Amino acid sequence: METNEKTQSRNRVVLFPAEQLKPGDRKLVKIDKLEIAIINVDNNLYAFRNECPHQGISMIYGPVTGTMIPSNPQEYKYGLDDQLIKCPLHGWEFDLKTGKSLFSPNKVSLITYDVRNEDNQIVLYLKRESKSISITDFHCSLICN
Repeated sequence: METNEKTQSRNRVVLFPAEQLKPGDRKLVKIDKLEIAIINVDNNLYAFRNECPHQGISMIYGPVTGTMIPSNPQEYKYGLDDQLIKCPLHGWEFDLKTGKSLFSPNKVSLITYDVRNEDNQIVLYLKRESKSISITDFHCSLICN
């Protein structure tokens, strides 16, 4: 288990066994009144507030995608595959690692949280203590793709 400055000042919350979040799976964690979406993308874990900063839409429904990247005129390049989550309502794209939007990275961000697989347990680090925790399995159908 890796301990660093980022995790030392935070509250460690053990959520569930890692086997319950396989690649492609999503879970909705409600901590007190805060909803956090946790997803596994090719064994990379991401946690973010389940609320788009634009109009508060649930981000857990958003597809994990890539996007068109800068290229020469008349050239179309796709990149950042499986590195973005897209708002399911208006299509705003956010980097899964940083939460920063692609269109205005210094002004608009999705709030992200430190989540890890530690000793085969999914662990979330928060700035505050939690009083109540509930976890809901989330099954994506066609809406998340």
